[in-house]
Amino acid sequence: MTYTPPKVWTWDSDSGGQFANINRPVSGPTKDVDLPVGRHPYQLYSLATPNGVKVTILFEELIEAGHPVEYDAWLIDIGEGDQFGSGFVDVNPNSKIPALFDRTDGANVRVFESGAILLHLAERHGAFLGADRPEMLSWLFWQMGSAPFLGGGFGHFYHYAPEKLEYPINRYAMEAKRQLDVLDKRLEDVEWVAGGDYTIADMAIWPWYGQVVLGRLYGDAATFLSVDDYPHVKAWAERIDARPAVRRGRMVNRNFGDDVSLKLPERHSRDDFA
Repeated sequence: MTYTPPKVWTWDSDSGGQFANINRPVSGPTKDVDLPVGRHPYQLYSLATPNGVKVTILFEELIEAGHPVEYDAWLIDIGEGDQFGSGFVDVNPNSKIPALFDRTDGANVRVFESGAILLHLAERHGAFLGADRPEMLSWLFWQMGSAPFLGGGFGHFYHYAPEKLEYPINRYAMEAKRQLDVLDKRLEDVEWVAGGDYTIADMAIWPWYGQVVLGRLYGDAATFLSVDDYPHVKAWAERIDARPAVRRGRMVNRNFGDDVSLKLPERHSRDDFA
């Protein structure tokens, strides 16, 4: 069916399929809800979507590497609209997970947007920045600019949209495959995306592209996108997936899925994984 846009768009009906109840054209809180606060220097408010998993992987990798890091991770259920509570909006006015309060040394610094949180933590602890900083930053920001086409574009129209429409699916499948090809050509020559070092760029890219090629996102998208065409991405994804900190990071703030062993809605101690 051909859609003829009105001269001026107005919000007169819900849209977004299963996400319609949380989509709206205005910002700001819809309810007064204070955020919980734990005892650790870092207070993370998130959900185990790809953007949320980036940050919990970094936290767990820092711990695995021996850094004196501790954090509380509180569940923000975006399906229930938790991101529109007044406390969360105070941390992230954009109402998107993840969001972080850094209370180190008595400060109370807010950091929002996953890439900003990764860079903030990596710089604070001097870890996972890599020997080639410009290359690492280039791939980190490549992910931030590219993944919306994979998730909000391909993932939405292929898997979540209430109607399967040929034009947007073809448009975004083409772009998703182009991006996978970019990664595959890069990883043909290097072990990690920034070169010889495992960095926050890998941690940012893997929850999106790594999990797509591992068959964990968007139903049967791995088959539809012929991910076997990208062997270097698959090998890289499997290397990262085997890391103990990555498995723990995937669990934190997860309250969905059939595998109960992967669910840890809140995290307050290293013992929570026992």
